[in-house]
Amino acid sequence: MESIRCEGSNICYNDQGQGEVILLLHGFCGSSDYWERVVPYLSRGCRVITPDLRGHGASDAPLGPYSIDQMADDVLSLLEHLEIPQCYLLGHSLGGYIALSFAQRHPSRLKGFGLIHSTGYPDSEEAREKRLKSVTTIQNEGITAFVDGLIPALFAPGAAPQHLVRAKEIGYRTPPQGAIGAALAMRERPDRRDVISATALPVLLVAGTEDSVVSAERTFTSDKANVTKATIAGAGHMSMFEAPERLSEIIKDFVAESSRK
Repeated sequence: MESIRCEGSNICYNDQGQGEVILLLHGFCGSSDYWERVVPYLSRGCRVITPDLRGHGASDAPLGPYSIDQMADDVLSLLEHLEIPQCYLLGHSLGGYIALSFAQRHPSRLKGFGLIHSTGYPDSEEAREKRLKSVTTIQNEGITAFVDGLIPALFAPGAAPQHLVRAKEIGYRTPPQGAIGAALAMRERPDRRDVISATALPVLLVAGTEDSVVSAERTFTSDKANVTKATIAGAGHMSMFEAPERLSEIIKDFVAESSRK
């Protein structure tokens, strides 16, 4: 992996392929490795950049709560470092919240953006309380116990056991302070449904029929003509593991169609 400095911290990333630039942001307690089954498909005709978000993977995990805007600014720093004027920015779960922040504040740097098993809604009061419980679990029991409890609920019932094992392996490498910082960032994020409804940029919204974390109704918040909706049958919250070929096909079709306009 390569790395850049952002606000005194290292942000690590992979950069593969050539063509239209697609920047993929992983979810909570994940890393760029979440995309390891997707990148081989996308990089056959596109340039695919997959960073480890602040507090995750090989990137630094500074102490203190993070903010979604701060994590989005890390993405901007990465684009500036790579001298990329515009890209397609797609985020999974936490990565989707970051993509929305970026699209709201830096729309000129995008050709399009998308949410993969993510939503423009803020946390409900119940979800905000669960974030605090997550922090307590990480502090008292450690990241391994937390990830062991987190991962199974992200997959559809009957998902291949090896995918759960791999997702856990990736999650175990999350620094505890990074997981805590990101959990608090998600807890404080605002309602950004208006970013989707107001933008003129192409938007991709992807949902899984078996996603128990973010329902399709919470993902599909706009019916505008510039919004492409895609549902992956049988997938839970982790289609990059569960249905990588189908997810890659959806992303490639979205980029190809958007680039023609």
